[in-house]
Amino acid sequence: MQSSGILDLLQLKPSAQSLDFVHRKKQFQLHHLVTEQRHPLTWNLSFILKKDIKAGLAQLLAVDRDISRRLAELAEDKSFLSYLHQAAESISDVIGRGGRIFIYGCGSTGRLAKQMESALWRLFWGRVRKFSSSWGKSSQVLSGFPPSKVEDLVIGEMTGGDRALISALEGFEDLELVGRLQLRERNLRAGDVVICITEGGETSSVIGAMKEAWDEWQKLSLSNETRREKARRYLYFVYNNPDGVLLPLERSRSILHNPAITRLNLTTGPQAITGSTRMQATTSETFLMGGLLEAGLRRYLKGGGGPAGEKLLRGQSAWSFPSFLQSFETLRQSLEASLEAAARLVELESRVYRLGGQTIYLAREGLLTVFVDCAERSPTFHLPPLDPCEASPRRSWFQVWTEAASGEAAWRVLLGRDFRGLDPEFYERPFREEITDSFLRRAALESLAQAGTAEKDKYDFSFSPANISRRGPQPGDLGIVVCLPEEMARLGEEDSAFRRFLHLCQSQGARLGLILVLNPGQKDKFSPRRLVATLRLDPREDVIVPLVVDSYPALLGLRQHVLLKMFLNAHSTAVMARLGRVVGNTMTYVNPSNLKLIGRATYLIQSHVNDILQADEWQARYGSRPLLTYAEANALLWEAMDYVRSGREESSEVALVIVLVLEAWKRGQKVSWEEAQAILKKKGLENYLLQHKPSLGELSPGSGRSRPQGRGESKFKDSSPGTYSQLPEIQKKNLPGRFKPEDRKRSVKTPLSPPKKGRFNDLD
Repeated sequence: MQSSGILDLLQLKPSAQSLDFVHRKKQFQLHHLVTEQRHPLTWNLSFILKKDIKAGLAQLLAVDRDISRRLAELAEDKSFLSYLHQAAESISDVIGRGGRIFIYGCGSTGRLAKQMESALWRLFWGRVRKFSSSWGKSSQVLSGFPPSKVEDLVIGEMTGGDRALISALEGFEDLELVGRLQLRERNLRAGDVVICITEGGETSSVIGAMKEAWDEWQKLSLSNETRREKARRYLYFVYNNPDGVLLPLERSRSILHNPAITRLNLTTGPQAITGSTRMQATTSETFLMGGLLEAGLRRYLKGGGGPAGEKLLRGQSAWSFPSFLQSFETLRQSLEASLEAAARLVELESRVYRLGGQTIYLAREGLLTVFVDCAERSPTFHLPPLDPCEASPRRSWFQVWTEAASGEAAWRVLLGRDFRGLDPEFYERPFREEITDSFLRRAALESLAQAGTAEKDKYDFSFSPANISRRGPQPGDLGIVVCLPEEMARLGEEDSAFRRFLHLCQSQGARLGLILVLNPGQKDKFSPRRLVATLRLDPREDVIVPLVVDSYPALLGLRQHVLLKMFLNAHSTAVMARLGRVVGNTMTYVNPSNLKLIGRATYLIQSHVNDILQADEWQARYGSRPLLTYAEANALLWEAMDYVRSGREESSEVALVIVLVLEAWKRGQKVSWEEAQAILKKKGLENYLLQHKPSLGELSPGSGRSRPQGRGESKFKDSSPGTYSQLPEIQKKNLPGRFKPEDRKRSVKTPLSPPKKGRFNDLD
């Protein structure tokens, strides 16, 4: 596509960073991936949510059916099931001999890794130790059980270490070296189980960790065939895009073509919010990863846990991979039953933010799941990250608290262990000597300074007198209590942290919400009607959302965390959409904090601008204008990033550029960033786009029309039958064959306007 001339009109030239990205960073221009496409079911999500919250939530949750369909397919795939059994056997073996299980991810999958270690594995063994104490010290059942330091066998590691739980460390994700060094620092050895998880299948740091694990095997004196055969039983790569769209990326190809690595492809399709892989991609990977740990643990308890293991399994229903994978649909259906109350909570929290208030979440066993959702709101919707202790005035829209006496104690509740940062002495020299890209080297060194163990002292999540005094609830704020089934009894105790928090919020004039994950037998005892009376709530203003988890057998408590995660994902997305931080189902307020997100932001700018320029309403009023090129969109994005970083008023770079370009074409002259900012602040991006294309809010899949395509655009095509939700009329068709990820040869890029009815074609 030829240059549109917009840079000349704005009197701007591409920066060195932009030229470098466009010409040398093509491997991070990922808008062709399936996970970066627009989902047809949520095409006009933001408009629906503003009119009918319950309908919008139903639209969001409907996309999770894609996970159910995909897992049901895999439950019948003998080859895939054999890989799962192999992984479970290796996990059991490692537990028995005291080896280690490394789970490595970045961003959402890094937080997934932390959940596996801290919210599932460590909590389980903590409960076992309490339970086993009732057996008596002399009991033969306890002989050698639980194994020494068994809590430490699972290591959930994320790019950037524990500090990255709060916010991403710029530059780390884009470097294979970071993943390599993190596993090297933890003394990884051949024979440890290593499971590397990436939503898209292309994250550099995760791929680096996978390569480091394979390198350990290459140090062994074995024949190549024997080495590969042994390694593939311990090395796993989990991802959520078709092989065919990943193979053009050299870093992904190096893993997909390595026969020593077992690949688990969970491709479910586009996300409910375009590119927001914290949703369906990470949900499916969380469910599968938890299932692998559960299966490995059960094998160990049955075969190597002795009488104590048998005692723990006694009374447990039968568990199998096929039934486990198929059971996801039951969880999904549980969420649909909560839509009425969920809609009320969305309305309440969005109203609190609109009026300048803040939300404080209080949780204990569900703490990490709540913490993860809140932390992920920052990059997804361009919100200030969680405030450090001394932040004044408070900037973050929310806080997460837990019952603890101090900030350090709160970290131990969150992680189940002490906070662990990156050691600068271990990382600095390799960063300086091995990172050849000057931009990435500078970013990595700056982030390293923020990743050390001392970072823990900057944040305090404790429900303590100091925190109450410093950042306690104020009139107009919202306090939300989150309880899991094992904690429900404490909600009835007057002196419990839950009750004290409720009383504090009530005394300060804050509204209340309760998110209660219940076992089926708890529904009546803790019904909303009873709790309103017991807790002295205001039924007109306060909201209780009961989420009933099913009774499928689960030692690790995975299902309650997945149910809570899915609810919070939908809840926070709906809140932000109502506040204008989503347009349709596009992530227009994404924070371009790494190369992948810079690529996503660039494509969003190009797509939205060109959609308006091609609209009949625009052309009738302003005439035809040249379409924006990818290179121009990227050049303007870098300029906007500099503008926002310069300390001026906080804003979305994507939204700023869209307004700047359209205003310049309208006026036929240069427009300043300050002018674009003023327009955006007054109207909001969604209303601004509606002004120039009134039909935008009425669009739904099937109402689009054919139009010329710009770079990175083509008509939306279904990737394969049975993979992700399609339009209702398409769902009714009996599409032949069963989807296999390796069958996909390529992906497509999606225009902003939706497809015509009947224009879904099989990619193959």
